[in-house]
Amino acid sequence: MRFRQVTLQGFRNLPLVSVGLTGTRTFLCGANAQGKTNFLEALGYVTALRSFRGAESRALIGLGQPQTGLAFEIEHEQFGEGRITVTFTPQGREVSWEQGRVTRLADFIGKFPTVVFSSQDNQFLRGSPSLRRRWLDLTLAAMDPSYLTALQSYTRAVAERNMLLKQGGRDAGALEAFEHELAVHAATLVTKRTGGVIELSELFRTAHARLVPESSAPGFTGEQAGLIYAPDSTVATRGEFAGLLVASRARDTLLKSTQRGPHRDDLDLLLDGRSARQFASEGQQRCLVIALRLAQAAYFKRKGGITPVLLCDDVLGELDPERRKKFWASLEGEPQVIATGTSLPPADGAMWQVLHVDRGTILAAAAMGS
Repeated sequence: MRFRQVTLQGFRNLPLVSVGLTGTRTFLCGANAQGKTNFLEALGYVTALRSFRGAESRALIGLGQPQTGLAFEIEHEQFGEGRITVTFTPQGREVSWEQGRVTRLADFIGKFPTVVFSSQDNQFLRGSPSLRRRWLDLTLAAMDPSYLTALQSYTRAVAERNMLLKQGGRDAGALEAFEHELAVHAATLVTKRTGGVIELSELFRTAHARLVPESSAPGFTGEQAGLIYAPDSTVATRGEFAGLLVASRARDTLLKSTQRGPHRDDLDLLLDGRSARQFASEGQQRCLVIALRLAQAAYFKRKGGITPVLLCDDVLGELDPERRKKFWASLEGEPQVIATGTSLPPADGAMWQVLHVDRGTILAAAAMGS
């Protein structure tokens, strides 16, 4: 998949942008807070109809603008050349493409995959489990509509049960009904997460091995990366989940929320068999997170047959020359890469289309290469 033309109107600080993207590498260059990340945010929106920054739709509408419009002309392996339009108003959002207006996320999610590499990605390791769950949920849901359905149903059931708990949990019949529904979807999520993480871990190890610098030190065999699924509990079947919820009722009623279940699951990244969160250096952590994003891209390609667009937000400059060289060498299928930075990209033998960004204006410059 490749973006060919991008038109944005009133998106954050970008009043009107219309640029054609040529080749496989585009670099947006400019000072901080000029609109580079906003441009990538707009492109990333097509994957799951959500901001990779976690912003609500209203926050995407430019200051003083009545609405925001996005239009993308895309070259796609399955759909050929097509056009996607997104309109935001304070009242809601409307998305359309060649198949018509999008009314269900399940009919659209993952069909136009992008993968975002961000300088903020180190928070993936250091931050709360919710960050890692969100990444896993997006990755699996983008390629499996049944996973998305189970996740949405489970989330609704948790919210309904929590509402009953806040009322004191007096309606035992209603609690039992929601617990039954929770148990059904919890079992599905755990099963699919278990299988998905096994597959992602294989891709993660491969991607990481391609990034790690070689060493001539005696006995050095390379750093080994791993990805482990850490479920909240060891129960796995519907009956076991139902029993867990019943046993937790008294405590949940006291705390007024559901304390056990897949919404408490976590992931752990390993380096040489130890938790990277606790033992990896800052440079090793950065390498691990980049490898995880590459694994996500490979997973999208394997499952959906579509080469995702890579959106690199101010990360390439953080890599040392050797890792940067290995990053480019690890890319398969010549994906489109759209990157940002405050200075021009390092010379790496490739041709870049350069776009200069200044106070919400994006202007094309001469292509550069070496």
